[in-house]
Amino acid sequence: MSAAVSNDKKRGKKRYGGGHGNKRWKGSRELEVGMQGILITCNMNERKCTAEAFNLLNEYADQLYGPEKLQENNGSSSDGEAEEEDVDVALKKEVAQLKASGAKRERRFMALDSGANNVIFIKTQNIEADKLVHLVLSDLHTTKKHKSRVILRMLPVTGTCKAFQEDMVRYLATFLEPWFKAPNCGTYQIAFKARNSSHNKRDEIIKTIAGMVGKLNPKNKVDLTNPELTIVVEVIKAVCCLSVVKDYSLYRKYNVQEVVKEDTPKPDAETETNTPGEKDKKDEKETNKEEKKDEKETNKEDEKETNKEEKKDEKETNKDEGEKKKGEEDNDNNVPHDKKEDEGDGE
Repeated sequence: MSAAVSNDKKRGKKRYGGGHGNKRWKGSRELEVGMQGILITCNMNERKCTAEAFNLLNEYADQLYGPEKLQENNGSSSDGEAEEEDVDVALKKEVAQLKASGAKRERRFMALDSGANNVIFIKTQNIEADKLVHLVLSDLHTTKKHKSRVILRMLPVTGTCKAFQEDMVRYLATFLEPWFKAPNCGTYQIAFKARNSSHNKRDEIIKTIAGMVGKLNPKNKVDLTNPELTIVVEVIKAVCCLSVVKDYSLYRKYNVQEVVKEDTPKPDAETETNTPGEKDKKDEKETNKEEKKDEKETNKEDEKETNKEEKKDEKETNKDEGEKKKGEEDNDNNVPHDKKEDEGDGE
């Protein structure tokens, strides 16, 4: 009875994922320092996002690198040869092939747990993530075709390090050289985002990275409007994901949903692109603006003239009152001397 109970407990433990095996599997499926790949953000549907990401990335990876060759298809024998071989010999041969090609059997895309909600990490193998993501966004921007529903942003990760400032500074000192070390230079901006991490201050990190870029080449200049390069810094827990990308503003911060939207036409000084109704509204708005400006200036001038006239009138009034007072004093002084004496005698 006790043996049966103990066997049931063992089976239950294995069935529900108990033991250390599950911990080892989980650890091997998480984002870690030293990996390269693509960070993909989504909206509350990570499973569907992963499926869309695989379809999208494989479609464009086939254009860059050709169809993926699965290792399972290599070295397999035909049905007739398998029947002739002894079973034990065939098994030993297969095990030997698996051991010899274990490192080569890894797929070029593998979905891992990023450590943050609504973010998945696609680990890449023998793939240049920055070139692949740029190709995806370039094509979507040109064709304006919607190829995903839940994917939001796709950010390449070409380098990873520990998410502590001293580790980041040490790693970035060599990581940034291909783009910013003399004679290379360019305009740039820094896009920083931290998830499930509170020990890094955004302003301090950006200031530190900008100082490093300036030391690599003083010709490197910050441009927050339309930079040639963007340094992407994505911190998730204890891992810092890094990349330097092009056309970050043009491709709407590498947003797959936004990049397929039609660009808003910009008004041209030489060519009028507005419709007649819009032009009339614009002209009316400008006219009203000018009228208000003129009215304001007119009121200001009128007020100035009024104040000037009031001051002048006040000055004239004061002058008249002064002259009147002076006249009265003169009249008193001009009374005949003998009359004053007569008045005195009468008293």
